[in-house]
This record gives sequence, C-alpha cells and structure tokens, in this order.
Amino acid sequence: MLLKSDSPKETLQIGKKLAENLKKNDIICLFGEFGSGKTVLTQGIAMGLGIKRDLVVSPSFVIIRKYAGRQLSLNHFDLYRLQRTDDILTLGYEEYFYDEAVTVVEWAERMKGFLPKEYLKIEFFIMADRQRNLKVTAFGSRYRALLSRIHKSH
Repeated sequence: MLLKSDSPKETLQIGKKLAENLKKNDIICLFGEFGSGKTVLTQGIAMGLGIKRDLVVSPSFVIIRKYAGRQLSLNHFDLYRLQRTDDILTLGYEEYFYDEAVTVVEWAERMKGFLPKEYLKIEFFIMADRQRNLKVTAFGSRYRALLSRIHKSH
C-alpha cells in the first residue's frame, strides 16, 4: 500500500490513523533516510495512543524509550547511533517486542537479521521538500490483517 503525505501535519495524521488499528505486541519497523519523517509518524502513533506528542522525541542517544498511553504503551527504538548490528543484542530488544506494548523501530534497517519474522514495514521516500511517499508492507498474517484494516480506514 502506498500512502502520500504533503506535510508533517499529514504524516502525523497517518500515524494517528495507524494507531487506531494497533493492538498490543504490534511491531512497526520504519525505514528511510535522515529527515524523511520517521519520528513525525511515531509522534502521530503516540498521539493516537493517548501520549502527548512533545514527549516523543528521537531517542538517538538513549536508543529506547517507553511511553505509557491510555490503553497501550509505546516502545520507541531509534537505532540511528547503533554502530554494529550485533549491538542490538545488548539492548534486550526482544523483551520490548513482546511486552504488551506497541513497538516502533526507527532505522530498522540496522537490525538486519534481527528483525522479527512478522511486522509492519513502512518505507519513507522523500519526493519533494515536504512531500513523502510511505510504502507499507505486511510481513505475516497478523500484519496483512492490520494492513487491510488500515486500507479500509484510509
């Protein structure tokens, strides 16, 4: 599925709509270059979960942050500063993936062989100054169902 955003405000709205369809243990992996809108989408997801947008910042130095939402919590990974793929093992990342929260992983390409078997992949493509294309791909039956729900709500 391809989604188009003409502004950060639209990217926030996409995230909020996405959050309406998320369940505990859902994993969203974000791929894209620096400045493509990954953190803005994550802020939209957080807002949809009842988390204040300004609390959600790129956790580049912390790598993982956890935010409590109204019904679901959000685990927010930012792997930008990850030096080696093996460094992911020291994070205890699997505990976060399956701890009853929604997990969003920015810079998921840095996980390489450690990506879960099933997840929702969102790739960001910069088309113009503020315009972005988001290509959404489902891996696994749970995420194909999620993608179907998202498609119906857009």
